[in-house]
Amino acid sequence: MSYAALVIFAKAPIAGQVKTRLCPPLTPDEAASLHGSFVLDALEHSKTAIAKHRLPLDRYLACAPSARHVFFQILGERHGVKLLDQVGEDLGSRMTHAFSTMFSSGYENALLVGTDIPSLPLNTYRDALALLGDHDLVLGPSRDGGYYLIGLKRPVPELFADIPWSTDRVLDLTRQKAERLGLKTGLLTVQRDIDTIDDLFALVNEAGIEREARGARLEAKNKKVDFPLSSRTAGALRLIADRLRTRMPQSHGEPGARSTRNQP
Repeated sequence: MSYAALVIFAKAPIAGQVKTRLCPPLTPDEAASLHGSFVLDALEHSKTAIAKHRLPLDRYLACAPSARHVFFQILGERHGVKLLDQVGEDLGSRMTHAFSTMFSSGYENALLVGTDIPSLPLNTYRDALALLGDHDLVLGPSRDGGYYLIGLKRPVPELFADIPWSTDRVLDLTRQKAERLGLKTGLLTVQRDIDTIDDLFALVNEAGIEREARGARLEAKNKKVDFPLSSRTAGALRLIADRLRTRMPQSHGEPGARSTRNQP
């Protein structure tokens, strides 16, 4: 057994239950299809990162609503990842349970990561493990005020209690709790979760997926990270961008032209 565990938190791509903040203008089916591609990205990228950087990480997929869902059963067989259920009424209790499971299994370090960043740099996992060498807690801040990754050396259930999940206060309140608990915290680079339509437009622009009206062709060459978008996700984004141009007036933003709403 490796000395560290990587737990990827994922939901099954069920229409109407995932990426709901993208609907509208996306349809529930489009949002679910995009989410499914993001889950595959997380599995593929983490496998590549472990091989590239020779990381001592065992991978787990924490599944909702259940590891018995056919989507997860197929992923477990095809990607060689161990499946477990997400257990708990809210995100905090589910993360608490996942960490407890990993440490009770004998791991010295554990990382939890989501699936909302399809272009997450490959060095993220290496950097997180390095920070855990001399920190108690590692957080990957996201631009929306939450975090996309959390790493610990031991169970700290108090860290997840009384946090208003899905708000812009999650990261700050978690860091305040960590300070009160005497935890030394290390931070990774800030990344953008793909939660809103503005986030989706930003990803389209950053990935170099240009509007056909300008005679551009599909490119997946995000130079800001050390791993480009998968051709699968880039193709899905191109299709969605084409559809959105017919649904959304230009005054409300469009793929290929940077949206000005909710920008930092």
